[in-house]
Amino acid sequence: MTKLLSEAAVGQYKTLGYHPRVRVLSTAEALDVRTKLETFEAGAGPMAGKIRQKPHLLFTWLNDLIRHPTLLDAVEDVLGPDLLCWGSSFFIKNPHDPGFVSWHQDSTYWGLDPADVMTAWVALSDSTTENGAMRVVPASHMLDQIAHRDTFRKENLLSRGQEVMVDVDERQAVTLELMAGEMSLHHVRLIHGSDPNPSSERRIGFAIRYIPTYVRQVAGSHDSATLVRGTDRHGNFALEQRPDADMSDAALAHHAAITGNHTAILMRETGRDMRT
Repeated sequence: MTKLLSEAAVGQYKTLGYHPRVRVLSTAEALDVRTKLETFEAGAGPMAGKIRQKPHLLFTWLNDLIRHPTLLDAVEDVLGPDLLCWGSSFFIKNPHDPGFVSWHQDSTYWGLDPADVMTAWVALSDSTTENGAMRVVPASHMLDQIAHRDTFRKENLLSRGQEVMVDVDERQAVTLELMAGEMSLHHVRLIHGSDPNPSSERRIGFAIRYIPTYVRQVAGSHDSATLVRGTDRHGNFALEQRPDADMSDAALAHHAAITGNHTAILMRETGRDMRT
């Protein structure tokens, strides 16, 4: 028996590789998280560079968000009761922003096996066609891992500017429009991307990567994750700590150590660090 998603929704996810929208935060809750984000940015600058990766290890309010019961109920309906948060990152497009996300599969450099990996993309602002909402190619998760090329384009929001080395028929793509407080779910091998934001409205998304505890890291010797629900009976990942306070010295040190290993996996064989 499912907790939040219908059986039909779970079936759609398995067949098409995504679920288009589910309400997980109230409008007020989404605004509260956005306000905390923008208050930080007002004092410290954009949520970019190394702090954009796994910020749930730096901010108590993001650590709470990755554990939100309603969100986890939806994830559990697909992945089961024992869940790790492997990563999180912001995807922010400011008004008239040239930033984009090329067509890609999340699985390309993550080193996670098997590919039972889900991204919960939480909208902290409305995400629309006009401001560069995410687009997906239905059922493309059924494909094997596709070869990608690294572009490192400045405007590309991905760590390596990676893009699939196949032609994508954009007529097949579906736009996942979301209201603030809603989220979409997609499979790690689903081809997806998004266009720039030519509008006057900011688009803010927070992508959370979930895995069942039996998933392993096969591309690096040291990796970590946060246990968010159930029990870890496998011990494939070092378990991460909650931040004791926002941007505390202890949280900063833990984040630096964790993301150093994480970056080594994501950027392997490039000779580069995570882009700032």
